Amino acid sequence: MKNLKKLALLGLTAAMSLSLLAGCGNGASGNAETPDANSSAPVTESQAPAETTPAATGEFTTVEAGKLHMSTDAAFPPYEMIKEDGTFEGIDVEVAGAIAEKLGLELVVDDMGFDAALLAAQNGQSDMVMAGVTVTDERLEVMDFSDSYATGVQVVIVKEDSPIQTVDDLANADMIGTQVATTGYIYCSDTPENGGYGEDHVTAYESGALAVQALVNGQVDAVVIDNEPAKAFVEQSEGLKILDTEFAVEDYAIGVQKGNTALLDAINNALAELIEDGTVQSIVDKYITAE
Repeated sequence: MKNLKKLALLGLTAAMSLSLLAGCGNGASGNAETPDANSSAPVTESQAPAETTPAATGEFTTVEAGKLHMSTDAAFPPYEMIKEDGTFEGIDVEVAGAIAEKLGLELVVDDMGFDAALLAAQNGQSDMVMAGVTVTDERLEVMDFSDSYATGVQVVIVKEDSPIQTVDDLANADMIGTQVATTGYIYCSDTPENGGYGEDHVTAYESGALAVQALVNGQVDAVVIDNEPAKAFVEQSEGLKILDTEFAVEDYAIGVQKGNTALLDAINNALAELIEDGTVQSIVDKYITAE
């Protein structure tokens, strides 16, 4: 299958086996709070990266004294979402809050588009990016990544009466929808020689929701997206289904500015403790129930 070629792109293996399936989208701004006081530090409001002077905290440096800025795209259930009251919640939000607490910092969520969230961490405008981010060779060239905290699955959404019934059938699609800058787009827009379908057969949308709406409207034949958001979108839209066959399996990790080794080491140490004591798994179980 085409996706088998893509798995060679993944540079890291999961630090533990979690049945996490998720992805990325585009969100609006809102006030953030700690969803669970037992598992994460206080979260404060932010819509864009803060214009601050770097401040040292112990042996590592953050963009703002006493705070840990996390850039994200808060429309990717169940990883990052905006609640009705404008606060943030989700797996990434709570894991980030727990890391911040371990480091003695206050978590600040900087909500923006997915591509912008990656660039914010890459350019040092945020301390880290968590948005269901997959580790790829291309991203490793411009930023550093933590140990993996999750394993995700890319799937394909089609209309129930679609002639596309398997992943292999995607080769016959006139147009495939994805979200801009995601691995779904990277995989699908690659050349046929590398297992993709070519840029002419892929349309990138600002959010997963817009890509799915394009499918409903008949503008694309299929959407490649992470499994957990896919399930949420299918529940909200009649006449859609997820193909049984997985498109790709990938590792998720936390991205930081390249060369910020002290902060990366601090994040990895905190993450290892949170995995070992069961905190990460308890957060996952809160948002993803076993089928």
